[in-house]
Amino acid sequence: MIPAEQYEGPASPSPLAGRDCLTLAEFVPAEVRRILDEALKLKMLRRSRIPFRPLFGKTLAMVFQKPSNRTRVSFEVGMYQLGGHALPLSPQEIQIGKRETPSDTGRVLARYIDAIMVRTFDHEELEELAAAADVPVINGLSDSHHPCQALADLLTVREELGGLEGIKITYVGDGNNVAHSLALGCALTGAQLTIAHPAHHGPDPERSSN
Repeated sequence: MIPAEQYEGPASPSPLAGRDCLTLAEFVPAEVRRILDEALKLKMLRRSRIPFRPLFGKTLAMVFQKPSNRTRVSFEVGMYQLGGHALPLSPQEIQIGKRETPSDTGRVLARYIDAIMVRTFDHEELEELAAAADVPVINGLSDSHHPCQALADLLTVREELGGLEGIKITYVGDGNNVAHSLALGCALTGAQLTIAHPAHHGPDPERSSN
């Protein structure tokens, strides 16, 4: 347990502050370890009922081109627990690439909010939005990558088995966005990944490697 009077957050500003999270390929192994370390600390604080609200006064825009119950609940509750506010935006309110370009969407949202989470179909549109926004952009899912899901999976394995280095993980299913992100995550953490997939449904080598 971390006593409330002893935990005020990381001792120094995080080198990850202000960074996007689009594919996991943007990070080096030490940065992924830091993300998982901080996640474990936050879970411990939550279980111990110790308030920690570093995002007080911050707002996250959640852009849902592709709706998801679990993604909305996890991000919205996470922002609340960290002291911030989440603003869900449905396809009826924002249609990236239709009513306005991805770049316009990124620039406009960045004027009002502190970070953007996007759950969409087209990864290229996500990259265009992120390039135009001067606030952090998080990939909540795209057709190519699902980094948050991979990080959550790796965190669970680390919690259950005590580490990731040398751990053998098997993924069974289509070589889809989750498989791509999990391949990147395992490469960055030292885990050994085997992907078992139906014929002609394997992962894209270009999307699943650094």
